[in-house]
Amino acid sequence: MEGRVTLVTGASGGIGRAIALKFAAEKGFLFLNFFQNRSAAEKIAEDAGAAGARARLVQADLKDEEQVREMFREVETICGRLDVLIHVAASGVLRPTMELTAKHWSWVMDTNARSLLLCARQGASLMQPGNGKIISLSSLGSSRVIPQYGAIGVSKAALESLTRYLAAELAPKGISVNAISAGAVPTEVWKLLPDGEELLEKVRQRTPSGRLLTPQDVAEIVFFLATPQASMIQGQVIVVDGGYSLLA
Repeated sequence: MEGRVTLVTGASGGIGRAIALKFAAEKGFLFLNFFQNRSAAEKIAEDAGAAGARARLVQADLKDEEQVREMFREVETICGRLDVLIHVAASGVLRPTMELTAKHWSWVMDTNARSLLLCARQGASLMQPGNGKIISLSSLGSSRVIPQYGAIGVSKAALESLTRYLAAELAPKGISVNAISAGAVPTEVWKLLPDGEELLEKVRQRTPSGRLLTPQDVAEIVFFLATPQASMIQGQVIVVDGGYSLLA
């Protein structure tokens, strides 16, 4: 798979970084999308380059359809094709569902679900028949009720449903579309919650595997779904949570 062209959205975050570095080892061309955190994205691009990839930053607000088009035009101009699209970018509003405003709702749905459609549409047009992979990140909140997670949970449920529809339409073209539903990963997001550390510890104690997920755990499954060996996995949401969701 050396030499593949890969685009990672939301590459400046913890999970995006782990995925980018995992694919950097292929020594292919790596486009790293970010929205606001340029310094973090530049550091990831530097590390990816040190690992052997030809890394290039592409800034874009994925809620903006024209910026999405411009991002993929850059991919086409430089490489002429895209092999793997990994959609990690996400945003959220943490508050009770009944307190969500229309602005909150639109922001989260557009960032987490609509952006997958925009990116998949542009990305698939650059993929060669039989050689395309689209992988997105969901969460357990898509099917379970988590306090103050309503907007994010619904957006991830939409992302998972969209994954199935895209898979059915793109499979005849040899493009695989799947999603990963990850358990709690101790990234910077948890530090924004007043009781984030306490919540993470409760998750760890409940998890049969005895530990929390790491960004690298998620990156490994993303990488597998991007291999030829996973070509017959279509429209699936792979749960990666150490067994957390098995318990009643």
